Amino acid sequence: MRNKSLLKPLFYFIISSIIFTSCKSTAVATGKKEKKNNLHLAEKIIKTASENLGAPYKYAGTTKSGFDCSGLVFSTFNQYDIKLPRSSAEQSKVGIDLGKNVSKAQKGDLIFFKTNNRNKINHVGIITETKDDELQFIHSSTSRGVIISSTKEAYYEKTFTQLSRILP
Repeated sequence: MRNKSLLKPLFYFIISSIIFTSCKSTAVATGKKEKKNNLHLAEKIIKTASENLGAPYKYAGTTKSGFDCSGLVFSTFNQYDIKLPRSSAEQSKVGIDLGKNVSKAQKGDLIFFKTNNRNKINHVGIITETKDDELQFIHSSTSRGVIISSTKEAYYEKTFTQLSRILP
């Protein structure tokens, strides 16, 4: 009778261990898969934005006939059902604020600038490449339309303000 009373707790312990162990390994596998899916989504977003390289700048533009900087970001993310505000200042308030920590930047993150001696964010791009302390980004510039630029360019190095993670 005494052996029977010891078997029941032992049985529950073994079953609980199996359940918790299998849950833990599943969570780890899901985490890796989710990260891979986010990288894949970032690549798709960059590809979509890059299809607009050479499009002209157009104030308040959100189509291939012309984009402003936030219009390019807004319309690109919108194609993947990711809803962002329409202005760069409002877009900078969405997602995870990474500050100016370039080492945390990933493809698909947003990069923000305060240009023309302004004291608020007024320009945005999408990170396309990260190389050590250099970030490349696609954006719509008022003078050259949709292009890829670098934080190593003096103008953007001086006006760089913030990075934000939109993709989980």
